Amino acid sequence: MATVKCVGILTSGGDAPGMNAAIRAVTRAAIYNGLEVRGIYRGYKGLVYNEIVPFKTQNVSNIIQQGGTILKTARSEEFRTEEGRRTAYNNMINAGIDALVVIGGDGSLTGARIFAEEYNIPIIGLPGTIDNDLYGTDLTIGYDTALNTILDCVDKIRDTASSHERLFFIEVMGRDAGFLALNGAIAAGAEAAIIPEIATEVDQLAELIQNGFRKSKNSSIVLVAESELTGGAMGLAERVKVEYPEYDVRVTILGHIQRGGSPTATDRILASRLGNAAIEALLEGQRNIIVGVQNDEIVNVPFIKAIKKEKPINRELLNTLRVLSI
Repeated sequence: MATVKCVGILTSGGDAPGMNAAIRAVTRAAIYNGLEVRGIYRGYKGLVYNEIVPFKTQNVSNIIQQGGTILKTARSEEFRTEEGRRTAYNNMINAGIDALVVIGGDGSLTGARIFAEEYNIPIIGLPGTIDNDLYGTDLTIGYDTALNTILDCVDKIRDTASSHERLFFIEVMGRDAGFLALNGAIAAGAEAAIIPEIATEVDQLAELIQNGFRKSKNSSIVLVAESELTGGAMGLAERVKVEYPEYDVRVTILGHIQRGGSPTATDRILASRLGNAAIEALLEGQRNIIVGVQNDEIVNVPFIKAIKKEKPINRELLNTLRVLSI
């Protein structure tokens, strides 16, 4: 196996707070270990269009506190084609890169797995997504910050909700995962969370109206995960108007506000640990894995496992929310 001399870093898919901390950690850990570093702008698209620049330690100075990603991110239709990936590989080799660290979510790591298999490149993935939906790691970079943003917003909405007797549906991100909605609901003292993981098991809206939305409360806040399975906040509000017209419903969709902001200490530490561990993994000859954290220990999870397996929701949290919302 060829020794790694130069590492390329890219961020792909949706941005997440803490990505910059991860870029900084990968860059500095690589330099510490005598490796060269190349920053690749605009994700896989930048690899196809040759947006590759040398990175020194000063390139990543004063970025740990910044949200978003200094390397930018973009969707790349070109990289989905064999021709596009061939161009990307040639650009990579011409830039002297012999290993990649990819920071992103499910789609980004799927691209990494295909690329690694086609060209036999060592690639290490770092889980960077606010959704926290990657199997094999307890936390993903950006999740804690997004959760705290949701908390801040819900606290403000509660001030106005308690002034009016209303049922508030607050839609949060998460794609097809309910981690932000469920944990956000517990942390914010919301009455319920409507999540895709149990959408096929029970009618969560009917259950909420029958059990959760009691007359003893003058207002209720419900966090809804954005998903076709839940119908989203707007879909649920329409249902309430038709099925339970006695309730005054309001909808707030938090949207991209959840993706921004300065990362929390938890996300900065997680990103720093995972970035350093990615370089250690490459030096040990590891490839085609994501570096994650389980029970506060660094773990290596094969791409195929991280991508294919669905991360289960903690059912105990559902029960906690149900008990505490009386």
